[in-house]
Amino acid sequence: MPIQVGQKAPDFTLRDNEKNKVTLSEQKGKNVLLLFYPLAFTSTCTKELCAMRDNIATYNNLNAQVYGISVDSLFTQDKFKKEQNLNFPLLSDFNKVASRAYDSIYEHWFNDMEGVSKRSAFVIDKEGIVRYAEVLENASEIPNFDAIQQCLKEINH
Repeated sequence: MPIQVGQKAPDFTLRDNEKNKVTLSEQKGKNVLLLFYPLAFTSTCTKELCAMRDNIATYNNLNAQVYGISVDSLFTQDKFKKEQNLNFPLLSDFNKVASRAYDSIYEHWFNDMEGVSKRSAFVIDKEGIVRYAEVLENASEIPNFDAIQQCLKEINH
């Protein structure tokens, strides 16, 4: 069932690229931006996450903790983060727990790949409520970062 704005964000615990556990419910008191993406090292994913890297100050100023999430292993996430000089954590959803909880998964993708995260964005406020939800069916599209920033501005006031 698609995630709806106004609902409590589904909780999850994933490991980041440095092997640390990150639990969403432990982020209370912070605004969180979850960016699900299909696969590390692919062109659109690299473009999207590098754009986030280049604009991270905007999100820091909006009191948002950014997490990139894909089904890649934490080892792949670590290599991707280092090679692209990303300045926010990447979480491994290797077991597809978060992708399924957020209804953000391609059960069948191209080249016979199954269980790949859909490109999507979710803003979760300091109380753990979803304030923005965008799930893209077309993996070559990028989330509406202007709308995400506007949402973060609104929940900061």
